[in-house]
Amino acid sequence: MDTGQIPPSEPSGNDMMAHSLTLEQKTTFAFVGMLLVILGLLIVRCFRILLDPYSSMPSSNWADGIEGLEKGTFEYALT
Repeated sequence: MDTGQIPPSEPSGNDMMAHSLTLEQKTTFAFVGMLLVILGLLIVRCFRILLDPYSSMPSSNWADGIEGLEKGTFEYALT
């Protein structure tokens, strides 16, 4: 008693075409994935700077320009 219908356990050709991605969709998913990776790296970097802010600064910047300051100026009082 073969009725000529496809058994429900096997997907038909139309179902296979409906679930495949177009080139535009694949490109969009790849671009969004790259953006998420970059966002994750930036979040990690920001948290590392927040946890230890002075390790990312070079120490030579703290002493630049002190030699040329005169006594009695506001900048001299800060050093």
